[in-house]
Amino acid sequence: MAGNDGTVFVFNKTKQTFLAYRVRVADSILTRLVGLLGKRSLEPDGGLWIYPSRGIHTLGMLFDIDVVFLDKDYKVVALHEVVHPFSVTGVYLNAESALELPPHMIFKSRTQVGDELMISRIDALPDVQAELTEDSTAETTTVKS
Repeated sequence: MAGNDGTVFVFNKTKQTFLAYRVRVADSILTRLVGLLGKRSLEPDGGLWIYPSRGIHTLGMLFDIDVVFLDKDYKVVALHEVVHPFSVTGVYLNAESALELPPHMIFKSRTQVGDELMISRIDALPDVQAELTEDSTAETTTVKS
């Protein structure tokens, strides 16, 4: 799933907004264990996608984050805005993964529970843009009828 540099982008298909362009994938025991420890902040367009995950903690972290929990179909099942260091979220049994994002990104992207997200390699972006253009053209045609 990750690009050559180990990053993916996250796009909210429901709201047609990006949540992040450079999200690192944490899908091994070591990368999930380390997470964002030792970092002083997240890049404004960055994040961490933890897979699998049903809950997260910010023990040992030095900065606030937003957290988006996703099910297996990348639908948002829970949101936590501005999670402070040394906090623990709830456990969501219907979640498969968690996105850790810069604070206020949930608000900026207008993401809500039930929204459908797209997570893909950055090198797949041209294909994704074409797909989104086709989808919006089809919706416009349907609305006109």
